[in-house]
Amino acid sequence: MTGSEVPHAFRLAYVPGVTPAKWVRIWNERLPDVPLTLAQVSSAEVFGVLRSGDADAGFVRLPVDRTDLSAIPLYTETTVVVVPKDHLVAAAEEITSEDLADEVVWHPLDDTLDWEKLPGQPAIERPATTADAIELVAAGVGVLVVPQSLARLHHRRDLTYRPVSDAPTSRVALSWPQAEPTPDLVEEFIGIVRGRTVNSTRGRQQTPAQPKAKRKPSERAGGTGKGGGAGGGARRGSGAASGKSAGKNPRGGSGGAKSGGAKGAKGGKPRRRP
Repeated sequence: MTGSEVPHAFRLAYVPGVTPAKWVRIWNERLPDVPLTLAQVSSAEVFGVLRSGDADAGFVRLPVDRTDLSAIPLYTETTVVVVPKDHLVAAAEEITSEDLADEVVWHPLDDTLDWEKLPGQPAIERPATTADAIELVAAGVGVLVVPQSLARLHHRRDLTYRPVSDAPTSRVALSWPQAEPTPDLVEEFIGIVRGRTVNSTRGRQQTPAQPKAKRKPSERAGGTGKGGGAGGGARRGSGAASGKSAGKNPRGGSGGAKSGGAKGAKGGKPRRRP
């Protein structure tokens, strides 16, 4: 975060069915000094909450009005039909909309699916909420088609659900009010949702790396000055000469030993070679 920003609670809204626990856990690990508060908001109200500033960001269902809100699509949910456990549909692994042609299909007012034409038989009225529609299905009246996360949210032991292969799907996204620049805490949460590592250059500003000090040419050569360089050269020359002399001695002796033998031959009798 920039020095001018004082840490405060990050306010995150989410619609029913979305489970933000994984991202909240990562936030708490990376920013323990900035508490994150959660608020579950209905799909119909969540955009108003973001626009009013009552939440910094939120998990919503597409579509999003991009006039004043930004959004990152995250995933697409499977659509399922909720039925009693003893219903004929429960015997199948997957169905199509045509399999519901003779069923009363509830269409609650908070439905999140974009239907061109609702399958099945029309109901007399529309339940106010998905939870109300679930109660009707449990009573043995009609069925309900919803995103799988909502079927899990309203799970009951006497109900089950099966995928509907050709039904509309619901896409979940992260959304936040448009601003330039994007607030640091929002950038932090975007990075967490997108899977950025803690060392990412996005989000909170990183401490710039210090440039390495340049070494002098004499230091790179291993010496401390002109004398050191000359000494290194002398040592290399001495080693080469020694190796050369040793190579000429067939017995593997040193050059010095061979020179001593030659001087002895000048002062006395010549030695016979063995």
